[in-house]
Amino acid sequence: MILAFLIATNSNKLTLRSPEVWVYLLGLSVLLVIALRRVVAQQNPLKDEVYMKTVAIEYVQTGVAWIRADGKIRSANASLGNTLGGEPRTLVGRDWYEMFVPQDRSKIEEAYSQMLLLGKATLHVDGRRTDGAYTGLEVLMVAIHDHKMRFVGHHCLVLDRTREKTLAAQVEELTKHQDQQVSASR
Repeated sequence: MILAFLIATNSNKLTLRSPEVWVYLLGLSVLLVIALRRVVAQQNPLKDEVYMKTVAIEYVQTGVAWIRADGKIRSANASLGNTLGGEPRTLVGRDWYEMFVPQDRSKIEEAYSQMLLLGKATLHVDGRRTDGAYTGLEVLMVAIHDHKMRFVGHHCLVLDRTREKTLAAQVEELTKHQDQQVSASR
């Protein structure tokens, strides 16, 4: 724009051979390089932040899935794949209700409605592994909205509670056995 103004005002003096044109072009190119460097410098922290969040989600001990508003799993981390006995990429594209046993569908739908109203919901359900076995899960659902406050999906954070359930059952069994022995000895 500056160059066009200078050429228009000095059209009889400035030509491609005149040094003033080249000085203006050099100044303009330096200005553009400075602006480009500032834009790139602003983008690098954003790239680092996205990378850190990706690493945090991928390597947490809990299962994490991103569920779109249409109910399809968009992404899942390795921990969720391990919990459900498969690879995370096999979960992508499936209906998210398929992660759970059909008997818990009403509990899941109720918690989903609560999540839509309050922003998050927690529930305890049984998960369905790829080998057909069930696993005890603690599920936290967190609603995600875009900048216009439209619901775009939710994060599903899953803790595998199978070991805790197994240990609690063993403790209960041992306690009953011990109570029986105490009552038999009297």
